[in-house]
Amino acid sequence: MKLETDPDVRAAFEADASGLRMIPDAVARPRSAEEVAELLTDSSAAKRPVTPAGGQTSTTAASIVDAGVLLSLRSMNRIIDIDIAGRIARVEPGVMVGDLKRAVAEEGLTFAPDPTSEDECTIGGSIACNASGARTYKYGATRGHVRALKVALANGDTIEPRRTDLEKNTVGYAFAHDPIDWFIGSEGTLGIIVEAELSLIPAPLQVTGLMIPFSSEGDALAFVVAARESTDVSPRCIEFFGELALKIGREADDQEGWGKDASAMVYVEDESPESLELWLALADRSRALDDVRVFASDAEIRRARRIRHRVPSAMNERGSRGRDVGGRKVSTDWAVPYRRLAEAIDIANRIADAHGVERAVVYGHAGNGHPHQNFIARDADELRRIEEVVEETLREVLRMGGTVAAEHGIGKIKRKWLPLQMNAMQIGIMRAVKRELDPNGILAPGNIL
Repeated sequence: MKLETDPDVRAAFEADASGLRMIPDAVARPRSAEEVAELLTDSSAAKRPVTPAGGQTSTTAASIVDAGVLLSLRSMNRIIDIDIAGRIARVEPGVMVGDLKRAVAEEGLTFAPDPTSEDECTIGGSIACNASGARTYKYGATRGHVRALKVALANGDTIEPRRTDLEKNTVGYAFAHDPIDWFIGSEGTLGIIVEAELSLIPAPLQVTGLMIPFSSEGDALAFVVAARESTDVSPRCIEFFGELALKIGREADDQEGWGKDASAMVYVEDESPESLELWLALADRSRALDDVRVFASDAEIRRARRIRHRVPSAMNERGSRGRDVGGRKVSTDWAVPYRRLAEAIDIANRIADAHGVERAVVYGHAGNGHPHQNFIARDADELRRIEEVVEETLREVLRMGGTVAAEHGIGKIKRKWLPLQMNAMQIGIMRAVKRELDPNGILAPGNIL
């Protein structure tokens, strides 16, 4: 397996969506599982670090490294097989999520997980960080849609864990029942995914999207709770846009002046043909403003997604401006029980105010109690103060029964906050699994642990 050390090649893999830059010692670009296994065999013997990467859309620096080999799996991008009757797809790890969706759409099927970066992120990367997205509210994260994996271990051996269909099992410790789950969300630290077998679902016949404007963020967040607890509607996503996020979203909108009196917005999607009037009635009862916007066709739903996706893309652009002086975008993905989301956002804003930091742009998966806070650090000092705000916020989130990371994983950026949530025993058990599967510690060093 050839290792490329040309400076230009190495520099092409130095950055992901985290805002950090790390130049690897070498880059490997395998085209087969056999080449991956060969690289790992040699690297294990040499105790040479190997960090896998797909589309490098990680916000936590999980897909970059400043020592050892950056293993790019982009060239392993075959859709091996689509079993229409069985609703199964077999793919290599470098297949883009969006490409898989388009391929199976021709057969009336879809792959349910919908990360925001689906046209830039790979299946392997999505599995490695258990990616999710707006429709996670209905369909869950990637984990539940993975049937089987082929994984190259640190020593070059290949295993093929498969999810069981058992309804009852009392053999041994529960966490050892399905080894497939060790690798999903492991961020490349336990093995390299070289093939995946995925579950597909029938594509919905109709989807209705609604942008529902509110005069205050409090009213919008109260509506989120009402929508989640309603017995009249069945949303597949419930997305919140605070005032600053709504302002950015309007930049990608082609309907000038819509929601001009709104300070917040909730976007929902529903697959029930008869849902529209029920949603409008719920919005009216929840003090929504009058100009609810309806998206009824595939083209209109794509337009709504472009408006939503404008928020993270704009924040990435803003964050890149401070990179040369130690700044970057700082994004959180904490979550709390959904009923406490308004309280958590209010506390987070007050913490930012107390530290003299500009309030974050807040948007995201409110139906799961999971917002994104995006801060912009314009230099190294502001980055330090923002990270103090984030840590103080995370401590409050944990007191509410929340989590420090709901979607993007831990990577390198958030590992310092892992001990806030996990005690020494939990971390020790993770280290024991890591030692068993990667005794020389060569896989994705610095990610998670």
